[in-house]
Amino acid sequence: MARLHVVAVESNLPAWARTARDAYLRRMPKGYEVALLEAKASKIRIPPKTRLVALDERGRDLTTREFAALLAQPTSFIIGPADGLDASIKRQASMLVRLSALTLPHALAQVVLCEQLYRAATLLTGHPYHRE
Repeated sequence: MARLHVVAVESNLPAWARTARDAYLRRMPKGYEVALLEAKASKIRIPPKTRLVALDERGRDLTTREFAALLAQPTSFIIGPADGLDASIKRQASMLVRLSALTLPHALAQVVLCEQLYRAATLLTGHPYHRE
């Protein structure tokens, strides 16, 4: 069972973004598998016994090493629709994180999140993908 989850709200990705996202998710090292969950804004279910990290443009900036530390425990990363996450979801989150100071379209944000999950997992497993 996956310890990491990406909860994508109102996600309707174009083919290029699905292909890129799925390529990173398939490459995740053993022990860092990611379950992708798609949800409607009115029916968001966070997997039980996971820490909730919400992606938000006003969230904290993290270095790669700081982001990698989030993978130490079961975690659900939730990425909202174009208008962002509902305030109640943000309040439930243990942390708000932003992927960039730039505004990213939902499709690109999903790809960037999955690449960063892959990068963090390879850093933790000693794989040479990440360079400092």
